Amino acid sequence: MHVVSSRNRLGKAAVAACGLAALLAAPLAPAATAGARTDGSDTAGSDTPGSHPAGSDRSRAGEVITLRTARVGAPGNPPVAVVPFTDAVYQSCADAPEGTSGCLTIGGVDYPYEIGQLEITVGQWVAFLNTVDPEGRDRHDLYEDTESSSAWPKYGQADFDENARSGRHYAVAYPQWTDKPYGFANFLEAARLANSLGNGRILSKETATEGRFTYVTYKVRLSPRTERGMYDLTERDATRTSDSGFVVPSQNEWVKAAYYDPSGGGTYSYWKYPTNAGVFGDGTATAPSPTVLNPTTGDVTNAATQPLASYHASDLPAPSWCPAQVPSGVCATANPIGLDPTTYADVYQGSLSTVGQARTTSPWGTLDQGGNAVEWTDTITPPPGGTDGARVWRRLHGGVSNAPAFQMWPSAVGLQPQDNVFYSHIYPWLGIRIGVIGDPGPRS
Repeated sequence: MHVVSSRNRLGKAAVAACGLAALLAAPLAPAATAGARTDGSDTAGSDTPGSHPAGSDRSRAGEVITLRTARVGAPGNPPVAVVPFTDAVYQSCADAPEGTSGCLTIGGVDYPYEIGQLEITVGQWVAFLNTVDPEGRDRHDLYEDTESSSAWPKYGQADFDENARSGRHYAVAYPQWTDKPYGFANFLEAARLANSLGNGRILSKETATEGRFTYVTYKVRLSPRTERGMYDLTERDATRTSDSGFVVPSQNEWVKAAYYDPSGGGTYSYWKYPTNAGVFGDGTATAPSPTVLNPTTGDVTNAATQPLASYHASDLPAPSWCPAQVPSGVCATANPIGLDPTTYADVYQGSLSTVGQARTTSPWGTLDQGGNAVEWTDTITPPPGGTDGARVWRRLHGGVSNAPAFQMWPSAVGLQPQDNVFYSHIYPWLGIRIGVIGDPGPRS
């Protein structure tokens, strides 16, 4: 049974039919620690993240999740220059065509690091919610009614039951959502997840080599402490407080993992897509094939077609599914935003697919950096032209199931306010990929 909370800070809002696919388009002209109480609220203290003894209450307070990362080496790799949302890369901004604006260099990283092989899933996110909000009070604004299956039958991923027992107020909406990317994130939520991981206890860490890729698998008991850790969220423009731990990847870390080919493939060693080298300047001619999804489960059915990504290719239907438990008529029309059926069908087309099932890897072995959800980075960027600096803007990359191939180019340097509640709860394709810097846990 799917129970919806009575809370609704967002409410209904009108959305222009042409707006959603362009939310991440080019701009117009982006260590202290804390203790914890067992009720999930934060309080100052001197505990070191990840250092709680095995028998302590804090180390046993949260649920356990497994996180697999891909190691990214070749420290000191050269960056590449891009002009936002154009089909080209340059060795430097000096090489960009005269008169272009907004050129920036991306992808250079001076240190080895790790990045999630997969996006954070709904199942992992629900485990996090039940850990940090065991009493269902949502003090950190981590949940909105639009995320529920009752409010949004097609896209609702997680349900809230105010009558459930402690630590079980949140649940995956339908089983099919468990291994889909969580899609309603803003940056502050992503940062709280990184803090929960860092303040938690690493139960195991195992390293494995598969072909040319190296993966590290962490088993972590989450902590309810999220206000401080890798990110001090008492600061409006929080940045990293440590050189070791779980992070939201930076723009450069994300781009290098997605596009930089240490063997020199692509153009200036950068691929056009996180799935294949492609050819810059050919539009979408060398784009990966789009996924085809099982209409009731969201599983990828054409994985034998490679390279592959979940995005909306021109002149083809977007990859789409709806839980089998939802009547087709309801799925096609019911939405929490008040859109009429025609507008709703036009604006909301693409769906998130089961993580990893497209099977196409980046140069470092990650999956779904091309397609599926667009993902937050922790890189702060100036606001777009014509806006003031009252809000903190961050870069995003990748995807989207509802957007064309250009959204997968390295030049798709999207930006959004870090706390844009409106967009993050009407746009169900905003995801999280966790990274690791330094050595945060036990060696294998």
